[in-house]
Amino acid sequence: MNGATFGEVFAVKEFRVLFGSFALLVGGDSIKMLALSVLVYARTGSVGLSAAAYMAGWLPFIVGGLLLLSLADRLPPRALMVTGEVVRAVTCLLLAFAGLPVWAMLALVLVTGLFTPVFFAARAAMLPDVLPGDAFVLGRSVLNVASASAQIAGLAAGGAFLAVAGPSGALATTAGLAAVAAVVLRAGLPYRPARGTARAGAVRQTLRVNRRLLADGRVRGLLLAGWLPCVFLAGAEAMVVPYLGGQGQAGVVLAAAAVGMAVGEFAVGRFAAPGLRERLSFPLAVLLGVPWVGFALGPGMAWAAVLAAVATAGLSYQLGLQRRFVESVPEEVRGQAFGLQSSGLMTGQAAGAALVGALGEVIAPGPAIAVAGGAGVLVALAMAGVLRPGGTREAAPHL
Repeated sequence: MNGATFGEVFAVKEFRVLFGSFALLVGGDSIKMLALSVLVYARTGSVGLSAAAYMAGWLPFIVGGLLLLSLADRLPPRALMVTGEVVRAVTCLLLAFAGLPVWAMLALVLVTGLFTPVFFAARAAMLPDVLPGDAFVLGRSVLNVASASAQIAGLAAGGAFLAVAGPSGALATTAGLAAVAAVVLRAGLPYRPARGTARAGAVRQTLRVNRRLLADGRVRGLLLAGWLPCVFLAGAEAMVVPYLGGQGQAGVVLAAAAVGMAVGEFAVGRFAAPGLRERLSFPLAVLLGVPWVGFALGPGMAWAAVLAAVATAGLSYQLGLQRRFVESVPEEVRGQAFGLQSSGLMTGQAAGAALVGALGEVIAPGPAIAVAGGAGVLVALAMAGVLRPGGTREAAPHL
């Protein structure tokens, strides 16, 4: 299996379009959720409502992932992605200038967010069409690096826009970024027909295909291998703020974690050949948990940042699973399969943060982080058969 190069990946026009629009999406969403949180706090003075506003954009992944994902295969992907950007732009303009009460703003974000998993799934499912073979894995690596970078840039830019133009101006900026992304997608991507068709309703079809995907041992194993180690990573990261007792110090550690993820994705994607990349999945998944165990020793901010960066570099273990995942699911439901993968990841991270957070209330944040790291190591060891290449050989089902 010959490995692709970054130059070959970026030589594909359609990938450049997907890359640019994805960076605009992630950065814009970071600005949007920060601005919405500040706007809600300014109107209500409620810390709880402000936090709820910040998380509102992610909660719909659970419902949308369970009930609507079949739309990613039933509708043309370019139209879906453009529609997603238009919905984001209109939502941000309503939040900024419609004078909605707080309950209506949160309801608007939740309702429009139900379709976000569908828009994400359409984008992810197009990538193997645009970048066949190993180029797809390298493309995923590039998008993961772009996601980490855009989140950091979006939060920094969001703070600047809030200082200069206030929450409404920041939301209007996000609307502008979404409009630009819609134009880029519409002009830069060719028309592709819908991947699959189904006579059943969208909800019924989504539930049916989700059941079939999870019933297949090979697909289920790869999904769980992508989800479970990240549950405990999210739990450990959720304890960083209470562990350090200060937003400034926690920000340094969380920024180091984002840098570690980007470096790991780049290094494994760029320098590891396809076969080596798949063999590295198991040790990298173990690495995802080991450094957090060091928090049992009570490290200060500097060592905490180092440990967090080393741990998140292990997230590149997922690159070694991507080729097998694409080959394991039928092409006609690829969009839903990728949507299920991302929705399960979001749900698992939320559950991990809640579980480890509850544990931190009982045994203190530092020990809770160490427990989360140890649990992550045990999960990786338990899933060694899937994480190692050749560990899932059952035939994929006909869906």
